[in-house]
Amino acid sequence: MTVNKHIEDFHGLPVFDFVTAVDAGDELPEAAAVAWKIGVEIDSEQDWPTRWGQFLDRVDAASVTAVVVGEWSHDGPMSFAGPMAALLEAADRLPALRGLFLGDITYEENEISWIQMVDVTPVLTTFPLLTELVARGASGEYAEDGGMALQPLRHEHLRALRFESGGLTGEVPRAVAASELPALERLEFWLGVDAYGGTTSTADLEPFLDGGRFPALRHLGLQNSVFQDEIAAALAHAPVVARLESLNLSMGAFTDEGATALLDGQPLTHLKRLDLHHHYLSQGMQQRLREALPGVELDLSEGGKPDDRWQYVAVAE
Repeated sequence: MTVNKHIEDFHGLPVFDFVTAVDAGDELPEAAAVAWKIGVEIDSEQDWPTRWGQFLDRVDAASVTAVVVGEWSHDGPMSFAGPMAALLEAADRLPALRGLFLGDITYEENEISWIQMVDVTPVLTTFPLLTELVARGASGEYAEDGGMALQPLRHEHLRALRFESGGLTGEVPRAVAASELPALERLEFWLGVDAYGGTTSTADLEPFLDGGRFPALRHLGLQNSVFQDEIAAALAHAPVVARLESLNLSMGAFTDEGATALLDGQPLTHLKRLDLHHHYLSQGMQQRLREALPGVELDLSEGGKPDDRWQYVAVAE
């Protein structure tokens, strides 16, 4: 299964497609009113750096607060290294930039395992005031240039961080755990499967469970894995849960075993939201969850058959 639609909102703003609007001759909105998406189409005569340059020339770049990088490969899968260099070179023209989404790409453009993401550390070091970063793509040996990666660092202002992958290497969560992110409130990983480079284990996630690493953390997403039940069992008694406002265990092979571990563990009634969509829970267990968590916004959509021998994650290829 794959990513099948583009994001419509990012960083609290509606996403506006710059390239589509310019090519159609449409009027452009105020710079700070939208999250600006810049991408190219396959076989386009203009590459991503060219479109990026047009954006910088046409929009009041100094007032832009959010940017969404769409498809950058106009001639088949291509490393993000070149487009990222163009993005970083414009840092001094983007003093208000606070939100950055790298890779708003659907399967019709490139499967997630074909999205040639790179080490995103330079993004955080170049934009020290960034508060939200999302990166989507392949990681590890499955990708060119080493794929999606991060090096341990300190960043004073980052509040939301998400890595989306069909196969996330364990090096990524380990690097996050080794980083100093005192403002971090939201953290999410799409873990994926080993067939597409996923090597993350429950041991790699343990540093996020004791509650001491990121004191501002209020939302944790450990998603899209075949070992969701193991993650649930680890969270059942994890100190971090007591101070979370929301928990996301969606998109994976979550079954009655994992749900039982959660319900038999520490109380979850303090949560505002528990996202379990794309699961393999029985009807009886779904009802048990509803009854045990009456004040929690509970997402139990996209349920699969509990006895299905093929339990898929939501995003792999």
